[in-house]
Amino acid sequence: MMEQVRVLHVVTYMGRGGLETMLMNYFRNIDRSKVQFDFLVHRDFEADYDKEILSLGGRIYHLPQLNPFSQKYHKALDSFFAEHPYQIVHSHLDCMSAYPLSHAKKAGVPVRIAHAHNKSQDKNIKYPLKILSKSLIPKYATHLFACGEEAGQWMFSGRQFQILYNAIDSSRYIYSEQIRREVREELKLGNKLVIGHVGRFSPQKNHGFIIRLFYELQKRKPDSILILTGDGKNRQQIEKMVQELDLGRKVIFTGIRSDVNRLMQAMDVFLFPSLYEGLPVTMIEAQAAGLPCVISENVPEETIVTDLISRLALEAPVSEWIDKILKAGHKERRDQTVKIRKAGYDIKENAERLQDFYMRTGLK
Repeated sequence: MMEQVRVLHVVTYMGRGGLETMLMNYFRNIDRSKVQFDFLVHRDFEADYDKEILSLGGRIYHLPQLNPFSQKYHKALDSFFAEHPYQIVHSHLDCMSAYPLSHAKKAGVPVRIAHAHNKSQDKNIKYPLKILSKSLIPKYATHLFACGEEAGQWMFSGRQFQILYNAIDSSRYIYSEQIRREVREELKLGNKLVIGHVGRFSPQKNHGFIIRLFYELQKRKPDSILILTGDGKNRQQIEKMVQELDLGRKVIFTGIRSDVNRLMQAMDVFLFPSLYEGLPVTMIEAQAAGLPCVISENVPEETIVTDLISRLALEAPVSEWIDKILKAGHKERRDQTVKIRKAGYDIKENAERLQDFYMRTGLK
């Protein structure tokens, strides 16, 4: 029998965010008799994907929250790697990947991958620390991965890296009139114009802008609905904003959903005005669903793989954003599977590539 390679993926936790969903897409489609995924997480609660990870044969290990100034954290990493020998450690902590990878190097792990998922970070009190931590990554990583060109250039400052696409199973997103009718019935949407967004409630996703934009849009299109899918630390703040603007009956907070592919069938326009992105998997999903998208210029151009995208500067007049949304809402939905595959976002092909890399480097 061929030896199985176990790969340790280092994450914050396995909730239904973009990078976590990307990892699960690969995990489901890789040949698990040859390559198995385990997860080192930095939270002590059960996350959305944990049960599925265990059902697929993966293991989940817990660490304290990442704090580069905590001796307790560094001791926990040392203990972990002393007790769990791995050939491959693949870190998805963006700028903070330097810390687990430094302990992996100390423990003699031969393959240490830093993976870039964003082309910037929130400009908050932690930003200087993140920039410093980013500069340490090449000292500890043996391989550099990125979700896209811009994310890789920002994270690795001109060093060579390879792109691993945020690939999807496009067949799950093919537009279906029947599913559209079912979901619109479930959510009581009728024939209203439905604007949708999928993303974690964090500053990066710019939910405040979405609400302000929708407030102005519904003045011109009163029979419009906004669907916000996801969860996060800023959700309560956004819910309060919705109530203050008297939009409570027009904004639907779905929370975290496992059927985003179905929800996208019910939407008419996908709105994505992020402050920064790497290469968001939701943008590929939306295009696979044949869903017209109105996005900010901060979302990388390489995200555009169909003719469904309109890009605008966040500084553009609100009226221009509204014009684009209303125009997009009338587009006919078509099957985009061929375009998604041609652009390189098919999960089957990408999972095979990643599997080959892991086996080539992990079985030496």
